Amino acid sequence: MSIDRAGLNALMEITSRPELVFVRGQGSWLEDHNGKRYLDFIQGWAVNCLGHNHPAMIDALARQSQWLINPSPAFYNQPSIDLARRLVESSCFDRVFFANSGAEANEGAIKLARKWGQLHRQGAYKIITFDHSFHGRTLATMSASGKPGWDKKFAPQVDGFPKADLNDLDSVRALIDDQTVAVMLEPVQGEAGVIPATREFLQALRALTREKGLLLIVDEVQTGMGRTGRLYAYQHAGIEPDIMTLGKGIGGGVPLSALCAREAVCCFEHGDQGGTYNGNPLMTAVGAAIFDVMTAPGFLDEVNARGQHLSAGLTALSDKWGMHGERGQGLLRALVMDRDDGPALVQAARDRAPEGLLLNAPRGNLLRFMPALNVTTEEIDTMLSWLDDLLVQVRG
Repeated sequence: MSIDRAGLNALMEITSRPELVFVRGQGSWLEDHNGKRYLDFIQGWAVNCLGHNHPAMIDALARQSQWLINPSPAFYNQPSIDLARRLVESSCFDRVFFANSGAEANEGAIKLARKWGQLHRQGAYKIITFDHSFHGRTLATMSASGKPGWDKKFAPQVDGFPKADLNDLDSVRALIDDQTVAVMLEPVQGEAGVIPATREFLQALRALTREKGLLLIVDEVQTGMGRTGRLYAYQHAGIEPDIMTLGKGIGGGVPLSALCAREAVCCFEHGDQGGTYNGNPLMTAVGAAIFDVMTAPGFLDEVNARGQHLSAGLTALSDKWGMHGERGQGLLRALVMDRDDGPALVQAARDRAPEGLLLNAPRGNLLRFMPALNVTTEEIDTMLSWLDDLLVQVRG
């Protein structure tokens, strides 16, 4: 099958894409327009939590499409009610607002915190975030992010996001003033190279925010929905945040995200928040189906077992090649290399024949692994074996 180059040119140029078009996916595998298969350890950047085209997703889409697709968010629909109840009953939160992307959910969290600050902290609006964090690509979420260089893009930034250092409580404390309303962080900084916030830091941060009367917001767009081996990553620390955002895995590949909050924080007035597709029944039906697969007995135990298997394999590779180890939680992991081989390995893996491998290098010396949560141990072993061969190829 040839590539439609006129069609390619019709797409806006936003990133460098390889000369291939994916046409089919199943589980941990993708197939391109030439019939070449690829073992996918990116999965849409931790989006496809059940892999490509999981039967539960296909069944939910087919079934719901026969009933109702979009009644307008001005009315209730049953799938959104069903998924909201599941999220509330499985977490410390009381209310849910559905959106379409992680950035949109984080925008909602920022708005909710600022509204709460207007009502309860004399107009306080600043939200402390962290260096190297990533919260999205809207103007406000880019401003909240600590990604290097983003303070110069699309200037001026949205005001009110001072940056602290992850796992450094004193750096947070030093930024708190009478205009501070909240602290917002990823339990594991994914784009920064899979850097977890420690249990001790999260517990101390929760204590500090309570002491100062501030909200604690956890951005679980990447870590939520089983990615770290718990349904929500904040649960590893035994804390209860005030606001949580979900994305990526909640829809398993369809556009769905959520803003979850405790009752005491839910202060939006009518007209403050909305969206054309929020709570769309087609998407939330998929979300409910994914939730049920993920919360079935033994599923998260298997995620943890496969996470440990991947961790052990990456550690063995690191030891063999004299690298700097691996880190992460569950099935969100990174290999810390001793050289900036990341981009070369990503390309060599994709070009591998007869079957390719899809990897991600968020930094030159890092490879990030985000496989489907139901990836098999055999697929993990295949990836590790291929990566070992690729290191021989790239390093000569």
